[in-house]
Amino acid sequence: MNSSPLPQTPRPSAQSPRPSAQPPRPSDSAALDVTDDLAAFRQAFRRHAAGVAIVTALTTDGTPVGFTATSLASLAAVPPLATFNIARSASSWPAIAETDRVVIHMLGVRNREIAQKLAGDNATRFDGDHWYRGPHGLPIIKDVTSWMIGRIVERVPVHNNAVVVVQIEEGGLGDDDDALLYHERRYLTPGETA
Repeated sequence: MNSSPLPQTPRPSAQSPRPSAQPPRPSDSAALDVTDDLAAFRQAFRRHAAGVAIVTALTTDGTPVGFTATSLASLAAVPPLATFNIARSASSWPAIAETDRVVIHMLGVRNREIAQKLAGDNATRFDGDHWYRGPHGLPIIKDVTSWMIGRIVERVPVHNNAVVVVQIEEGGLGDDDDALLYHERRYLTPGETA
């Protein structure tokens, strides 16, 4: 087996300064309080453009629920796994917490109004003809670039939120479109500034 020796840590000499018991304190002008840190965090993520998706599900009594999400991510190709995040205080959380399946919809620019609708008042998100009941009676949003039905395989609570892991089982493709992004609290397409 080919191995190389670990690097030796130099021993302090008489001339080496001793480590201080306390780390150096930043000057008052460099120190940020928690409020500043939180504001910086929020502003940083406002500047981070994210793709826009819609997640839909059914309550235990069959009522459709859904929300606009920018946290969708691909977790694995084999098996096909996706994740999204949701606040456990969100109006859709009780359904997500109890259901087996969800539908993940990928959006294009033509779906901007639907993204806004599903991010708005939860009582009116399914008013209108922008959806239909698909497999398992699940709500499918019309005219999206793609949709995927998945089975929830894990819900990981993190503080007041949850990371939901979904194994994709089936789906469909719609017409392609320019990407819809969420950036600085607006729905935009790449290159759009207003």
